[in-house]
Amino acid sequence: MAFHWLPRSRLASGIRRCSIRDMHSLPPELLTGPFLRGTARDLGITDRMLQGSRFVRIHPRVWRHRDLEVTEVDRVAAAMLAMPDRALLTGISRIRALGLDFGARQPLRFVIEGDHHLALDGIFLHRTKKLPPADGRMVTPAAAYLSYVARARVIDAIKVGDWLLHHGHMTRAELRDLALGALWRDGAHEAIWLLDHLDERSRSLKESETRAMLTFSGLDRPESNGALDVGGVILTPDLLYRKWGPLALEYEGTQHQLDRTQYVSDIDRYELYRNAAIPYVQITNEKLAQPRRLVLDVHRALAARGYDGPAPTFGERWLLLFARVSTAVGPRQPVQR
Repeated sequence: MAFHWLPRSRLASGIRRCSIRDMHSLPPELLTGPFLRGTARDLGITDRMLQGSRFVRIHPRVWRHRDLEVTEVDRVAAAMLAMPDRALLTGISRIRALGLDFGARQPLRFVIEGDHHLALDGIFLHRTKKLPPADGRMVTPAAAYLSYVARARVIDAIKVGDWLLHHGHMTRAELRDLALGALWRDGAHEAIWLLDHLDERSRSLKESETRAMLTFSGLDRPESNGALDVGGVILTPDLLYRKWGPLALEYEGTQHQLDRTQYVSDIDRYELYRNAAIPYVQITNEKLAQPRRLVLDVHRALAARGYDGPAPTFGERWLLLFARVSTAVGPRQPVQR
């Protein structure tokens, strides 16, 4: 089974180790990934041999070699072998398959049409009256997003939605049409509500997280990666308040410290800001872990540049950011399927 839908780095990370004896005595198909019992039989491996110490059962009818270094690719492959062909990978499991390193790895989420019941370890099977649009053994990214936001927190749904839009895995029109065309689906109303809070210009989850915190506190929405002339050099701050100052907000992740090239680039960029008398706020993981303090720091920087809008508040709207999207949307009227 080919997994072209996962980054090559993930495929390469699962380098296998096994005994020299097994490498020479077993077919390679049984060493490099999960396989069906029927496949093993076709390759000359008896059921008695499968019961030996060299193999491990993952699911009913699905096995692996004991020395297989199980990756996320392997877990999905094993689940697809164990599930009926009409069951499709969905939700955050489908989105992770696109390369997003965020959200729960397990359970793997599948959806199937009809009242089909199947209990397998590490797999959650959703049932639906009608399957959403599919791409092979998976739902489309937009359909996966609908499934995800039905249960996700607002802040997480914004981050994931931005990522899908920015990387071209879905479009606003596609998401809107899918939701409006099947309002009875779980996540449809939530997806429509979220559209106003998404920004395809956001280039990282942390940028999306910061923007969401600022806007849900009541501050104006900053511009994502807008072009800014800084002393004749065009920079694109992660977030930008152009009207007041301007004021640049820059996220400093771990890679900014570990990558020497990035580190030097950061030094040059901040020197440009200082020489042009453009203030900036550096956002770190430590600041994001204290969201109210982060918001207040940004508000103080804005006020120093003449901002006279409303001060941030941390009431009902703020708390919605950390609640499920369904809570923010509220009760919905039953829709005819």
